[in-house]
Amino acid sequence: MKAIIGKKVGMSQVFDENGKVIPVTVIEAGPCAVVQKKTEEKDGYNAVQLGFGDVPERKLTKPELGHLNKAGVGPKKYLREFDLENADELNVGDLVKADTFAEGDFVDVTGTSKGHGYQGVIKRHGAHRLKETHGSGPVGRHPGSMGPSTDPSRVFKGKIGAGHMGVEQVTVQNLRVVRVNAELNMLVVCGAVPGPKGSLVTVKSTVKTHKVKQLGADISRNPQKASGRNPQKASARK
Repeated sequence: MKAIIGKKVGMSQVFDENGKVIPVTVIEAGPCAVVQKKTEEKDGYNAVQLGFGDVPERKLTKPELGHLNKAGVGPKKYLREFDLENADELNVGDLVKADTFAEGDFVDVTGTSKGHGYQGVIKRHGAHRLKETHGSGPVGRHPGSMGPSTDPSRVFKGKIGAGHMGVEQVTVQNLRVVRVNAELNMLVVCGAVPGPKGSLVTVKSTVKTHKVKQLGADISRNPQKASGRNPQKASARK
């Protein structure tokens, strides 16, 4: 698995070689310094800890600063741990840059969603509002009655209702890497990623499996379908 820590810059659009518009999100990916290596002998598993974002020393505690000084890297604001495929090749102090990914790769981007404060059940969960005629009164956007009968005499856990909305960890899977620029630490992915501009995101290789479509896989064997009655005609049409 490949991974890197980055910062969401914002959304834009690019054009491919066919002139098609692609909505993209620009991510400032890295450079990330290897702060610590976890090994099977010492920690029971293999992983690396990456640090991202320079920060003044006065904003770190003494244990945090000592941990970073031991690795020989400058003060870092964010530390994240990843199980990388080339963990054995990396050493403490090495840099992981945006070119660890290539154009055409598929990634999963994790971030913290935008906060919306305290919201009602309609905006938070998309609940249906009450009708505005025949005595609904000033409660058109209220959730309505949800009290059960004598059994169980309570409201079940997980019932939708008003409350705090947003500020949750969200992962968007299977986004395609459109462009990579190691000099600008820029990673451009197709689609939207969670969080506001300037928020922290982690980019990892996708967990989805991409299968190569076999020739003729889209031709049906059902004789009631046109492609099943005449496969040659169906394949020629495509």
